[in-house]
Amino acid sequence: MPESMERFIGEVREIVRAGGTEEEMTARVAERLGKVLDDPELLTEAQLLVKKEGFTLNCVHIEQDDSFSIGAGIWDVGQTTPVHDHGTWGVIGIVRGVEKEESFHREGPRLMEGRAVIKPAGSRLAKPGDVFVCCTTDQDAHRVTCASDEPVVGIHVYGDDLAKIPRLKYDIDTGEVTSFQTGWDYASMSA
Repeated sequence: MPESMERFIGEVREIVRAGGTEEEMTARVAERLGKVLDDPELLTEAQLLVKKEGFTLNCVHIEQDDSFSIGAGIWDVGQTTPVHDHGTWGVIGIVRGVEKEESFHREGPRLMEGRAVIKPAGSRLAKPGDVFVCCTTDQDAHRVTCASDEPVVGIHVYGDDLAKIPRLKYDIDTGEVTSFQTGWDYASMSA
C-alpha cells in the first residue's frame, strides 16, 4: 500500500470515529482527499486494472468495523452506469479522465422494490483533481459516464463496506426499482 494512501486511510478513520453529521464528515473527507489526488503513487497497478464488461470497483481498503470503505472506481471509454444509489454517504475524487455525473431526485422514501418517481436534478463534468460529495443517505441517485477518450479513474470513499449494502437501480422511464449488490473487482487491500 502506498504511504500516501495509508496516511489518507488513517485520516478517514479519524474523521469517521469523530462522527458528526454526514454533511460534516463528507466535507472533511473531501478536504483530505483533495490533498492526495495528485500523488502518482496513490494507487497500485493492480488497483488500476479495468474490466471490460462494465464499471470496475477495485477495493483499496475496508475498515475492520465496516464503518467506511475506499475503492478505485474506473469506467472505460464509453461506459455508463444505470441510475443507481449507494445507501450511504460517499465522496469521489477524480484521478484521471473526465466523469459526467447526472444527479436525480427520488421522491418519497427509499423502497427496496416497486416503483419510484425519479427526476433529473442536474449534471456536472468532473476532471482530475475535482473532489465532490456524490451522495448522502437521503440524496442518493445518479448515473455516471466516462466522458473522456481515456478511462476515468476516481477514488471513492463510502460510509460503509459498499459490497455489503443492498443498493438500488432505477429505471427513469418506468420508475421500476431493482435491488442489487456491488462486489469488489480486485480485493487485495489493507486492514
